[in-house]
Amino acid sequence: MTDLAPLLKKLSSGDDNAFEASDNLARIGSEEVVTAMVNLLESPDLEIRFLASRTLGLIENNENGLAPLMLAIHNAENASITGDLMMALEGFDVSTIFLDLFKLYLFGSFKVSRMAKELLDFKEFEITPRLIRKAQKHWNHYSNNVKQDEAYLIRKKEVEEIFEDLNGFLEDMNDEK
Repeated sequence: MTDLAPLLKKLSSGDDNAFEASDNLARIGSEEVVTAMVNLLESPDLEIRFLASRTLGLIENNENGLAPLMLAIHNAENASITGDLMMALEGFDVSTIFLDLFKLYLFGSFKVSRMAKELLDFKEFEITPRLIRKAQKHWNHYSNNVKQDEAYLIRKKEVEEIFEDLNGFLEDMNDEK
């Protein structure tokens, strides 16, 4: 078992060595590292929270870090770094959180929305008719409560493409049966 204390201290130092420590901890990638990073997602220091999320995203077997990372993303205390925290999702299997990402796409800040759209476009998800109906419900709520301006029209076109792709996927799945 590796003594993680020196690397955790470096990660928490906030200096240039913090990213190196993050890389080293990710290479170790043990359950102990995942647990330490999950705990650091609640650090009082925003930089440490970011580094913990970054480290989690780099760890190969990080599935136990997804739920705590999503809690951190939704935590209002992290509003100023939510987009940065979301970057870590690139390193996770997000196949089960389509709806959560879709809501972040609709209701998040510009950066959060763009990060969520990237994940929605390029990751694979577990899609069901029920999930599509729920996403449609969130879209209806969004579209009934925002200004119908040019930005809305762009988002509407993107969402229509998402739903077209999802429905096409389900049709293809049904044809294969």
